[in-house]
Amino acid sequence: METLPISLAQIREAHARIKPFIHHTPVLTSESINTIAGCEVFFKCENFQKVGAFKARGGLNAVLSIPEEQRKKGVVTHSSGNHAQAMALAARDSGCNAYIVMPNTAPEVKKKAVAGYGAQITFCEPTQEARESNAARIMEETGATFVSPYNDYKVIEGQATATIEFLEEQTDLDFLMVPVGGGGLLAGTALAAHYLKPELQVYAGEPEGAQDAFLSMQKGEVVRIDKPNTIADGLLTTVGDKNFPIIQQLVKGVLVVNDQEIIEAMRLIWERMKIIIEPSCAVPFAALLKNREKFAGKKVGIILSGGNVDLAKLPF
Repeated sequence: METLPISLAQIREAHARIKPFIHHTPVLTSESINTIAGCEVFFKCENFQKVGAFKARGGLNAVLSIPEEQRKKGVVTHSSGNHAQAMALAARDSGCNAYIVMPNTAPEVKKKAVAGYGAQITFCEPTQEARESNAARIMEETGATFVSPYNDYKVIEGQATATIEFLEEQTDLDFLMVPVGGGGLLAGTALAAHYLKPELQVYAGEPEGAQDAFLSMQKGEVVRIDKPNTIADGLLTTVGDKNFPIIQQLVKGVLVVNDQEIIEAMRLIWERMKIIIEPSCAVPFAALLKNREKFAGKKVGIILSGGNVDLAKLPF
């Protein structure tokens, strides 16, 4: 086993650092969903987290870890929404400026929320290149510190704290499932699971139209997809080079689902659990439903990653 870049002590320190600023989110279950899925499903509801997504954890940990003198110059990032909101909130709570590059195709609800936290937004074309070049220009102009939405060890530490809470509350899980975009949540989840319960199998759900993590796992190196296209707008990014070695080492597999399967899984959670989740959030549950035989009769934990859905554009 290669040396892992983040220790359990670092994850616990991150948890202590962000605890005053985040919600301890609940774990919910549904008998009807268990019947449909053919297993016991436990949902860690990060859709109830501050900013409506798990991203608050990584954003806060990253911003609060920057030395105060440097932090005064502000922070910059690029994000389609949830990390943007997390960084805007973290900057506001720690008294510095946030410069956020957002693709002009980002959901309206996410644009409004970022603006509401007082961040300065720059809109760009919805490509990785446009996001990165705009962020680099702003860094050059302002001296602000860049915080990647996922490819940053402090962000990964923060995201890992959701699993620390989950496994303290639900000690007997057989599987743990999360969505994968850039891989910050997946890498953090896999690390925390590895330290706290090594036999726990971690799986990711990924959209067919953005299956770079699946292809990367097959090839053994990061594979980029030029024009990812999926209803799961939070999962359009390429898996990060800091995340991938952790994922490669600790994640059991990546399960791919199509947009129709994502919509059906999303609808099922809305209908049966009466809670709001966004398409990206439904992806691991869609993967479970598609692969019922793999999880039959087991205890499966799913981190519900976020609930920032544009209500004017519901897919059902």
